[in-house]
Amino acid sequence: MCQFCHQHGEGKKWYLRAANYSEELLNDVKRRRYIEEFFQHPEGLSNGAVNLGKLQKMPSIVRGMVTPVITGRQKAHHYGQVLPLEDVAEVLSMTASVVRLACICRYSTLKQEARYCYGLSLTPGGGKILEILSELDNSFLQGPDTTGFEVLTPEQAFQAIKQHDKDGLCHTIWTFQTPFIGGICNCDRADCQALNISLNLRTPVMFRAEYVARINEDACTGCRECFSVCHFGALEHSHTSQVTRVNQRQCYGCGVCRTTCPTGAIELVERSAVPAVADIW
Repeated sequence: MCQFCHQHGEGKKWYLRAANYSEELLNDVKRRRYIEEFFQHPEGLSNGAVNLGKLQKMPSIVRGMVTPVITGRQKAHHYGQVLPLEDVAEVLSMTASVVRLACICRYSTLKQEARYCYGLSLTPGGGKILEILSELDNSFLQGPDTTGFEVLTPEQAFQAIKQHDKDGLCHTIWTFQTPFIGGICNCDRADCQALNISLNLRTPVMFRAEYVARINEDACTGCRECFSVCHFGALEHSHTSQVTRVNQRQCYGCGVCRTTCPTGAIELVERSAVPAVADIW
């Protein structure tokens, strides 16, 4: 169990606790303002990444002092966790409606609309999250050259995210002023600021999944198809035995590699059941 499971999940998976999606949490003025500022200024993500890039050039003793402070601040405000598709389905089963919108990361890096983000609501019609977003005067979200907001049923959202899974995107869930959970995004290492910051800039802004991947070597043919979708460098190929293995210390447990395996040799197991990585988040 990650830190949030203990703090906000009563010892269970924190993102499966309905109270963390409560519309009442959006009555908090501070939280509403945070959401407004976040989406009103997408350039903030790029600026933050630039500053973290500068941090990487500083002496290791400085990085070692500053990085935990940044991560701690993010945990209080906007922090994520990797989810496999099965847990995405469980999350969506608790919602009444989902709002599909442009991804702020892709906009900050590519300057174009890419619809990989899904706002979550326990009420029909998009709920208060749609109300807040609709009030923003922001061309990135709802200008004349954008698709705007799409209100989906949970099943429609799941089918869309299932396709993202097949396309090799990693699913992540995010807080807006923790513990309120505002949405799910679907990430890749090339365009996603969260993956870039966590992996390339070595400043964690999300937890790994509650799982890790494991490969049945008897079923693995060594085709290496799974390598094409692993964002975390967690797969290793043995030229001697001609099979692929998972470096579980590198694995984030997204499970996307399973979609490429022609023999179904890859499975997810609970992180807590693997002592070597049970405390690696």
